[in-house]
Amino acid sequence: MKRDTIIIFEDNAIDRSILVELFRSEYKILEAENGKVGIELLKNNLASVAIVLLDNVMPVMDGFAVLEYLKERNIVNKIPFIMITGDSSPQLEKRGYEYGIVSYVKKPYQPEVVRQVVQNAIGWFQYKMQLELMVKKQNINIQKQNSVLRQQTKKLNHVNEILIDSLSNIVEFRNMESRQHIKRIREYALCLGKSIMKLYPEYELTPEKLVQIGWASSMHDIGKIAIPDSIILKPAKLTQDEFELIKSHTTKGAEIIQQRVRLNDRAIFEYAYDIARHHHEKYDGNGYPDGLKGDEISIAAQIVSLVDVYDALTSKRVYKRAYEPDKAFQMILNGHSGVFSPKLLKAFTEVKPRFESLMEMYQDEI
Repeated sequence: MKRDTIIIFEDNAIDRSILVELFRSEYKILEAENGKVGIELLKNNLASVAIVLLDNVMPVMDGFAVLEYLKERNIVNKIPFIMITGDSSPQLEKRGYEYGIVSYVKKPYQPEVVRQVVQNAIGWFQYKMQLELMVKKQNINIQKQNSVLRQQTKKLNHVNEILIDSLSNIVEFRNMESRQHIKRIREYALCLGKSIMKLYPEYELTPEKLVQIGWASSMHDIGKIAIPDSIILKPAKLTQDEFELIKSHTTKGAEIIQQRVRLNDRAIFEYAYDIARHHHEKYDGNGYPDGLKGDEISIAAQIVSLVDVYDALTSKRVYKRAYEPDKAFQMILNGHSGVFSPKLLKAFTEVKPRFESLMEMYQDEI
């Protein structure tokens, strides 16, 4: 069934009519003057609802009472909810995000802002649902093949690659990044690794190890699976507590790989664990989570750390524009995003043109 309906929970008839007028040409609109009426509308139209606009202050049941009721019935994560409020306090925003709302609309309404917030939320949620369905189908197919694949080492290796891609894709769509991001990180890591292998034999890198590091790099942010959507997708600046929670994706990622990810290639497993935990460590000891310094940080984690920064700088995000490659290159050399090993920077300098070619080759789909 097509999701073509917006439910508006709003007790103020004038405010409700403003919202109806904004969307009635594109969507079927259902109106609720209080939380109890709105819940019944939602129950009866669940399959067709594209989004819910939920007023915070209402009679009978207020916005948070509605969220509590729906959360207990596992409905909040099936439809995007936007909260309407005149209260701009951080405490209220935090509480709403904890319940699973995707954004806020502030009173008095700014029509174009409201329209854009709603359209963005609907588009993102539809994309999320499609990707989750795709991953679910992939995992079902993998499970069906497991009985045969256990006896065939070559096919088991293939499953490793599918698993890594699937897990990586889940992380990237939650982080509002494209699948090309995964490919770029892998290719950048291989490229930089080859330069290091040539310049610095003391790191004992080999072509086989570089392939393993490349696959392992795909799971560098897997710990973000354990971070709430409300934090991952927050468009505003993070609070200190939220930033600390984001930082925990390193330790959570290592834990997930250690306890939940089953790879038959021990080397890829060990690289993946190390990279997930240590790709935010810095050469001067000012990184996290363990404050490692110098070559206490493995060369694999150092490689992924640098290429992740490069890709972040040269990619567009909801909160920033993309920097030109030359600017990103200078920012890394100048320590804008943390200190890197002089050897790493030398190797990076050697492959600058190749990085720019890879960026063009694996650019995000428009």
